[in-house]
Amino acid sequence: MKKIFSLLVIFSCLTFAVSCDKDDDADTTKPVIELDEPEDGDELVIGEEVHFECDFSDNEKLGSYMVEIHNNFDHHSHSKATDGTVPFFFKKEWSLNGLKNSHVHHHEIVIPENTTPGDYHLVVYCTDAAGNQSLVAREIEIVLEGEGHEHHHHDEE
Repeated sequence: MKKIFSLLVIFSCLTFAVSCDKDDDADTTKPVIELDEPEDGDELVIGEEVHFECDFSDNEKLGSYMVEIHNNFDHHSHSKATDGTVPFFFKKEWSLNGLKNSHVHHHEIVIPENTTPGDYHLVVYCTDAAGNQSLVAREIEIVLEGEGHEHHHHDEE
C-alpha cells in the first residue's frame, strides 16, 4: 500500500510540474482570503451591524464567498437558552463575478436583538471559478451592549 501511495505522490508531482506549461490544465490553486474585520477575539454587539472587511484573490478567477456564523457553546455548560433568546446562525453567499482580486467591505450582517450572547465562530469560505475552496475561521464573542470586556473605558477624571 505504501508503495502505491509513493507512486501516486511521485506521479502527481510529475503531472503538476508539466501542467505549468499547458494553459488548458485545470486550476487547482485555492483562492486566498485575507480577513481584516472581524478579527479573532472581536466582540460583536447584539442589535448592531457587523463590520466585515476582507480581500479575496485567486491565480485565475474568483467565484464566490460565503460567511457563516454559528455558536460555539459546546465548551460551556449552558448550551440551552432559558431566557427566550436564540443562538444566532447566519449563512449567506455573495458572488465575486470572476474577478481576480476583490476587496469586500459591507455591513450587511446584523445581529438580531434576541440573540443569545456567548462564543461564536465566524467562518469565511471562498470558492474560485474552478471550484477550489479556502476558509478562514475567527473566534468571536457576541455580547449585549455595555457588557463587553474591551469596550471604551475612559479614565478621564
